[in-house]
Amino acid sequence: MTPAQIETFFATLQAANPQPASELEYTSVFELLTAVLLSAQATDVGVNKATRKLFPVANTPKKIIDLGIDRLEGHIKTIGLYRNKARHLLQTCRILVERHGGEVPRTREELEALPGVGRKTANVVLNVAFGEPTMAVDTHIFRVSNRTGLAPGKTPLAVELKLLQRVPARYMTHAHHWLILHGRYICLARTPRCWECAVASCCDYQPKTPAPS
Repeated sequence: MTPAQIETFFATLQAANPQPASELEYTSVFELLTAVLLSAQATDVGVNKATRKLFPVANTPKKIIDLGIDRLEGHIKTIGLYRNKARHLLQTCRILVERHGGEVPRTREELEALPGVGRKTANVVLNVAFGEPTMAVDTHIFRVSNRTGLAPGKTPLAVELKLLQRVPARYMTHAHHWLILHGRYICLARTPRCWECAVASCCDYQPKTPAPS
């Protein structure tokens, strides 16, 4: 994908969806951190179902700690790996209370020091909550970046670093959401919906998938 094609690619996605947003439901930075932590190897739909029950009961680090491990597990047991996630979330809440005054820190180093928070989760929080120009490479972004030729790479980190180089600065704030949504609804894993794709002309993928007859 050439620089001119990259410009067209993001300009087209921006025109179609000027203010893209996460499909995770949250009303605070802590709720966002919690939802992203719970979303590993789970769908946003599944996480939202759990947090709709959890957040009205406990939506601060102190309230999660007060809930305790057993009740916390009960609220999120519909999510995959819920036992590990409950343990990590409880440990994270204790660190937030003890070291950060109950607030979510704003630096990558401090975020990645939290149990269950890796680079991708930190990137989501930095971008969505704090407006940092980060790129959280999930399975959708990894696939779209490689398939289209936007930012090919063998690992999520390689793709992330290439995206940071290739995505024009004016699109960086929303780029990760555009790419996720594009991968989730158009550039599907098994059969990309090329016949519906507004940016097919910018994409290196060949042959394009024809419309079903």
